[in-house]
Amino acid sequence: MPFSTILASALTLNAPTIFPSSQGEPFLEWLSNSVFVGVGVAAFIIWFARKATRNMTVIPGPTQNFFEAVVQGLYDLIESIVGAHMVARVFSLLATLFIFIIVSNWFALLPGVGSIGWGKESAYGFEVTAPLLRPTTADMNMTLAMAVVFMFFWLYWSIEEVGVKGFLSHIFGVKGGLTGFMAIALIPIFLFVGLIEVVSMAFRPVSLSLRLFGNVFAGETLLTTMITLGKSLGLPEWMSYITSITIPIPFYFLEILVGLLQATVFMLLCSVYIQLSTSHDEEEGH
Repeated sequence: MPFSTILASALTLNAPTIFPSSQGEPFLEWLSNSVFVGVGVAAFIIWFARKATRNMTVIPGPTQNFFEAVVQGLYDLIESIVGAHMVARVFSLLATLFIFIIVSNWFALLPGVGSIGWGKESAYGFEVTAPLLRPTTADMNMTLAMAVVFMFFWLYWSIEEVGVKGFLSHIFGVKGGLTGFMAIALIPIFLFVGLIEVVSMAFRPVSLSLRLFGNVFAGETLLTTMITLGKSLGLPEWMSYITSITIPIPFYFLEILVGLLQATVFMLLCSVYIQLSTSHDEEEGH
């Protein structure tokens, strides 16, 4: 298949392999373009973290100072939500998710992402149908995997902190400190509410993954549409070239903000889920 460096086509829902084959099975079928980018993003984060912490000094340099500011800021934010009793256990996962998501989101804005790869000739020129690089958070498999991994640790931390009995009581128990006849009378209602809560918990990985995937996927599609708008409107070649550069600029700034926002929302929602299931009702002890 031909290889080119031209304007990207709109993202497809599936992430194609980066080594497509016209005959037989694809080479390295498991290595999709989003997995390839995910490995690259993870390698970059690890390299930067090691570079920032290799020779730490009392008076930090720019790299160490930036890294410490990010870590301290995330630590304080997470602690303010989950509490001091949980932050040491959950910080590493939540901070890793935030950093990985935001770097992945911003990586999607680099030149060449989605516009370098294999494709075919179309009415507008060469159309890339299998890009070499695809934003890893624009792949539902990646966002769902991160959400499922979080929910596994969420369940483990919740049971570890409050115990199985406390966890079940949090879901199905009578709330508000009610006792006596009123508490007994309301048991069926709170059991029903607990079932609704279980369904809500089961859908958390779906909502977490779809929110992140949908926003990043839509952002990539929007940028592609703005870049190819001139050709879609049938403008002259020289005007299409100018519009492909000027029109997307405001949307690039918008996507920078959206990338930060989505990483923050993902981390904050995870923190809130942990706080809700691991907080201790101090009033019960009085």
